[in-house]
Amino acid sequence: MKNLLALLVLIMGFSLSPCLAQTTVKDDFKPSTLNQPGQEYPQVNSQGYARFRIMAPEAKSVVVSLGPGGTRGGTPLTKNEDGSWTGTTSGPLEEGFHYYRLTVDGGTFNDPGTLNFYGSTRWESGIEIPAHDQDFYALKNVPHGRVQQILFPSPSTNTSRRAFVYTPPEYDKDQSKRYPVLYLQHGWGEDETAWSNQGHANLIMDNLIAAGKIKPFLIVMTYGMTNDVRMGGLKNFDIKPFQTVLLDELIPYVDQNFRTLADQPHRAMAGLSMGGMETKTITLARPDVFSHYGLLSGGVYSPEEIKDKSKVKLIFLSCGSFERPEGVVNSAAALKEAGINAVSYVSENTRHEFQTWRRSLYELAQLLFK
Repeated sequence: MKNLLALLVLIMGFSLSPCLAQTTVKDDFKPSTLNQPGQEYPQVNSQGYARFRIMAPEAKSVVVSLGPGGTRGGTPLTKNEDGSWTGTTSGPLEEGFHYYRLTVDGGTFNDPGTLNFYGSTRWESGIEIPAHDQDFYALKNVPHGRVQQILFPSPSTNTSRRAFVYTPPEYDKDQSKRYPVLYLQHGWGEDETAWSNQGHANLIMDNLIAAGKIKPFLIVMTYGMTNDVRMGGLKNFDIKPFQTVLLDELIPYVDQNFRTLADQPHRAMAGLSMGGMETKTITLARPDVFSHYGLLSGGVYSPEEIKDKSKVKLIFLSCGSFERPEGVVNSAAALKEAGINAVSYVSENTRHEFQTWRRSLYELAQLLFK
């Protein structure tokens, strides 16, 4: 009898296991925090699923495509009697910010329900999946710095160019104090708005300063002149025009118009993805300008590339755990072995995306200008 009962329990266990393995999508959807004012869709639930609703009564097909340029698969929407199209992603999305776009009868459009963010060389729709660690970039009741637009003369390009400068909350209070500067670059397909809009760099800084975890510094963000280069053709990218703009035009302008510590020990450069490639190329070419380097999903340095170790105060290397973390970890270890202050950071459960780079900036900022 006991054997029969054990067998029945075993059979029931096998028969129930597929049901238990299936994920039940919770119906606790709420509007994304990036929605236009008053818009209910897109929505996100507590598991990270995204739900979309588009009004397109005459359309024959509506698909939501996630990722830069819609590269991470599509979610076909279903037409309803009222002319709306609705659908939910087949699985939860990873935490953090995601670009997406609509394909309506073969045409590419943005979702009118959400805000737009410059990426993939165009303004894309954006959706935010709440992260378990989002507190470090949350908007809090702390003193806030300022992100201001500047237009600086650029004789080399025969125009005035734009940059954004983050100044810490205390900047306007003590007119005698001077600050170090981080020059922070965006990735391919983005522009100088990315680090503030998608990356929340200013909020990360505000919260770190309020918590007493860093000494305040300025961040300068400008366009890397990269978007006329197509993906796959980056090996042909000529860094020289941007290097001229950065070193000969932007940095002198910032030093003249802001209270900076205008010397190599108090100047850093970092960038994500292609901005990391720019950072590596420029810092190796001009070690007299920057002392702190950061590559965020943007490659690595080898010890042989560092010609004068005395000029390098920090090399920071990072990426997501779903990228190639072993390269970052091994490179930092080799640099340390060679006597260079190098730190690696791997963002858990993220890819080549802004949650990786938000976390990376949070870690990097605490190491700069010690």
